[in-house]
Amino acid sequence: MAAERGISRRALLIALGIAGATAVPAGAQGPAPGNGYTMPTLAFDDQTVQRRLGTVYASALRSVSGANTIGADRSVYDKAGLLTYPPGTVVRAGGGYPAPQRWTRDAAVNAWSGVSLLAPDVGRNTLWSVVDRTRDGLVVQQDNQWWDQIVWVLAAHHHYLVTGDRDFLTRAHDTSAHTLAARRAQHFNPTFGLFEGPGFMNDGISGYPSPPASTSVHSSFVLDHPHADKLMCLSTNCLYYGAQLALAAMSEALGHPVQAASFRSDAEHLRTAIDRHLWRADAGTYAYLVHGEGTRAGHVDTSQEGAGLALAILLGVADSRRAVQILDSTHWQPYGIVNVWPHFPRFDDGHPGRHNVMVWPMVHGLYGQAAADAGRPEPFALATDTLADLVTASGGFYELYDSVTGAVDGGWQGGASGHADHFVSQPDQTWSATAYLRLIHDGLFGLTFTDGSLRLSPCLPPDWGTVSLRGLRYRGMTLDVTLSGGGTRVRECTVDGRPGEPVVPTDGTGHRTLRLVLTDTA
Repeated sequence: MAAERGISRRALLIALGIAGATAVPAGAQGPAPGNGYTMPTLAFDDQTVQRRLGTVYASALRSVSGANTIGADRSVYDKAGLLTYPPGTVVRAGGGYPAPQRWTRDAAVNAWSGVSLLAPDVGRNTLWSVVDRTRDGLVVQQDNQWWDQIVWVLAAHHHYLVTGDRDFLTRAHDTSAHTLAARRAQHFNPTFGLFEGPGFMNDGISGYPSPPASTSVHSSFVLDHPHADKLMCLSTNCLYYGAQLALAAMSEALGHPVQAASFRSDAEHLRTAIDRHLWRADAGTYAYLVHGEGTRAGHVDTSQEGAGLALAILLGVADSRRAVQILDSTHWQPYGIVNVWPHFPRFDDGHPGRHNVMVWPMVHGLYGQAAADAGRPEPFALATDTLADLVTASGGFYELYDSVTGAVDGGWQGGASGHADHFVSQPDQTWSATAYLRLIHDGLFGLTFTDGSLRLSPCLPPDWGTVSLRGLRYRGMTLDVTLSGGGTRVRECTVDGRPGEPVVPTDGTGHRTLRLVLTDTA
C-alpha cells in the first residue's frame, strides 16, 4: 500500500472528506456475472441470533463480491503478467479512495481473509496484482512501505493450501523468497535480531508515541518522522515469523528440505528475539515496539498493540500458555479491540488518534479469531457480536469506528496543516467485510487448511445455538456444515451420515455433509 494509504493527495482527500468512490479503471474488463464467488448461506436456528449475526454475514459476502470486486486494467494491475482473463477481476481496498488501488497489504489481507476460499480465481488475481516481474524474477512490489510486503507470503501460502494450485505454489515460493531476501538485506537489525519497520496496521504517525512523532514534521505518514524507519514492532516481527514458516512449508511442498530447514531455523531465532525484547512477564503480554535510533534507542514501548497480540497468537509466536495470558490481560474498549492502547498524551477520548485508540474492524477481527484459535468462546463471541453491532448500526463496513461511542469516525492525526486534522472513515472497506468473513469461517467453523485436508476446529459460543454453513465450495466439493451444542471440543461428528473425524480430504468430490456436536468439557 502506498504511504498512509497514498499519502499526499489521497490522505488529504480523506482528511477533508471529499474522496469520491473508486471507478472501474479505464480499459478494464468488467466483472463476469456473479464475479466467480461462492455465496454460502449462514443460518442460525435461533432467529434472534440470525438477525444479529447471519444477516451481517450475507452483507459481507455482497460487499466483497459486488462493488469491491472490480475489473483489472492490465497496464496497472498486471505488472507480473500473471493475471487471468477471465475473470479479469481483482479485489479493491474499498470505497472512497482514488484509483488505482494497487496496495499490497489490502490485497494480501483480503485474499487471506476469505477471497481465496470464496473466489479462488479472483484471489489469485488479487495476489498477483501487487507483484512485479524484474530481471531477477518475481517480487512483491518494492514500494516505500516495505513492512507491508511480508504479509503477502502468508496470504500466498494460504491460497495454495485452499486451492492446491501447484503452478501458483511454484511462482509464489520464488516471489516470497525474493521478497524476504530483500527485506532481510535491508531491514534486519542483527543487534536485536528483529526486523525494522513500523507496525502492520499503523502507517499513520498517530499510531506512535513522541518520539518518533514530531510536531515539526507536517505529515501524517510515519516514515516522514525521524527514526520511525528503525522501529521494531511486535506485529511486523510476528508476520516475519509466520512468513518464514510459510516459506519453509512451501519449500517442503516443492521438495526442498534443506531450504525449508533454513527458513525454520531463521523463524526460531526470530521468535527467541521477540520473546527476549518484547515479552512482558510481569504483565503477561507483549510490548508494542523497541526504538532503534534516536534519544529513545533501545527503549521498549509497553503499549498494547491489538494486531500484534492477535498475530502473536494466530501465528504461534505465543505458546498456548502465553496465549491465555494475553487474552486474559488485553484491554477492551466499549466497542472492541483498538490499534494501540492507551491514548498517547496528544490524544484523548474527545480527539482519539486515527491509529491509536480506534477500532479498525480488520484488527478487531484478527483478535477475535485469535480468541477462537486459543479455545476461548467468550472473547470470540464478544468480538463477533461487537463487530456485527458496529456494522448494523452504521449500515455498512466502514474503515474505522470510535471505540467509546461506536460512531463511524476517522480519528485525528497530524498532517500537512501542522496540527491534528480530523479524518474521515471511508465506506465499503473490503478488509472490514473480510474480517467478519474470517470470524465466521476461521473462528466459528474453525476451517483449517493443510496440504492434505480441510480440518474443522470450531468455536461455538453456547448461547448461539445450532448453526449451519451451507453451499461452501472447497476444491471439488460443496460442503454443508452444521454445529450444535457449544464449546470447542468435538463430542460427536458425522460425515455424510456416518461417524467420522471432522476432516475432509482434499481429493474429495461432490456434496459432503458434516455435523458436529460441540462441548466445553473434556
